[in-house]
Amino acid sequence: MDEFDIEVLVVGAGAAGLAAAAALGHHGIPTLLVEQRLEPSTLPRATVISTRSMELLRGWGLEDEVLAGGVDADVWLWECPTLTRVDEGRAHAVGYPTREQATVVSPSAPGTVPQDWLEAVLYRHVGSLRAARLEPGTQLVDIDLAPDRVRATLRDRTGGQRIVRARYLVAADGAHSPVRHLLGVEMHERDGAYAGVQVVFRAPLWHLLGSHRYGLYVVTDPAAPGLFLPAGRGDRWAYGPAVPSDAEQPPDLDPTWLAEAIREGAGVAELDLRIEHIGPFRSPGGLADRFRVGRAFLAGDAAHRVTPRGGTGMNTALQGGYDIGWKLAWVLQGWAGPELLDSYEAERRVVAEHNVARSTDADGSRRPVVDELGVDLGGRIAHAWVPTASGRVSTLDLLGPGWTLFTGPCREAWDAAGAPSRAPLAVRALDAVTARAIGVRGDGALLARPDGVPVAVWASAAGASELRRAMAPPAIAAAPDRAVA
Repeated sequence: MDEFDIEVLVVGAGAAGLAAAAALGHHGIPTLLVEQRLEPSTLPRATVISTRSMELLRGWGLEDEVLAGGVDADVWLWECPTLTRVDEGRAHAVGYPTREQATVVSPSAPGTVPQDWLEAVLYRHVGSLRAARLEPGTQLVDIDLAPDRVRATLRDRTGGQRIVRARYLVAADGAHSPVRHLLGVEMHERDGAYAGVQVVFRAPLWHLLGSHRYGLYVVTDPAAPGLFLPAGRGDRWAYGPAVPSDAEQPPDLDPTWLAEAIREGAGVAELDLRIEHIGPFRSPGGLADRFRVGRAFLAGDAAHRVTPRGGTGMNTALQGGYDIGWKLAWVLQGWAGPELLDSYEAERRVVAEHNVARSTDADGSRRPVVDELGVDLGGRIAHAWVPTASGRVSTLDLLGPGWTLFTGPCREAWDAAGAPSRAPLAVRALDAVTARAIGVRGDGALLARPDGVPVAVWASAAGASELRRAMAPPAIAAAPDRAVA
């Protein structure tokens, strides 16, 4: 069989695999992304993009393109008898800030955007990166792990096979991950699985809702209780009839019955609708025993399964893919030692554990914003607007691919310290008020990773002599609240 070498092989072109390939590609790391399907999924499996996920997309220049495929709505739950009786309802927090609330903490707001649109945007973006290569219709069928290499056997759509020798492997091939099985890693299902049916349909419903524009609508009329979710432009919706959480049998899948249930829930007996897809599902929660085997890493649903409750599954996957992507890039560029890769599971498992637990709670969809926003933002630096000659930008926009050192107006001592790291260092001098907003006072400084996580904060310029130690590999994954006097 033919054999060729690549730096990183990514298996699976869902949210996690695409994010990993994008992060690697932006660093110029030669990456091969293979996907068993010939085309991206056309189903809106998820419909919410979190604040932090939107920030990552903004960093890749994709925020506007992604939002173009969604609807202008707050990611809150509106509960009402039927959609025609929307004025009788009330809003419930589901852990995501409103657009107005988001302006306080981020340059971005959560998006009501279907997963198939998001993945199509990412798919095109990865395909445009010179360092990345996309191969649809290709599956991994065997792995041989060596101390210095991963040897993977790939099969293309014609049945032909070839060998890829990669420095590292990212397995993002879904909940039933064949790669996870080949690696011998177990996934343990939790109690609290969520089962139901998703109906994707088109119907003119927005005129019924008026100014009540939300990401989820729960209708409570006993005749047809269920859930309506905006699923993209053009009056595209997803609907799920209410079923008991412990139901063993799938709900009725008869299209005629489901169409009538939608009309009952909408409160419009003659509603003109077109059903495009009916799909029963059973979604358990679970965590893989480990996220790493040697040079192979699990990401997305291959590492953690999250039910639809709370809308965190796609976002956990995307953020995890980004995390392993930039960390692999740093190691492969010689900016950090391989010990940095140990921080992937250490930092991402705690987030996955929280979201799996939430998703298996029967009340997991309803959470105060204050309880969940910190989990989503992940301890990154504070957002503050910075005036520039070309307009204002966020402090998050100033993060570079390497280290970023934020100072106040007095930056001389920090400039004199130089860049004692293999990774590039960008010094960003802020005005005194903005510096104070992100925790920098006087002539002190804050050192951040490319994901915005602070590694060290100094109260004065005397800390400039410690810059080298702060950028040493053990400190890269230090706790965000680490401070140096």
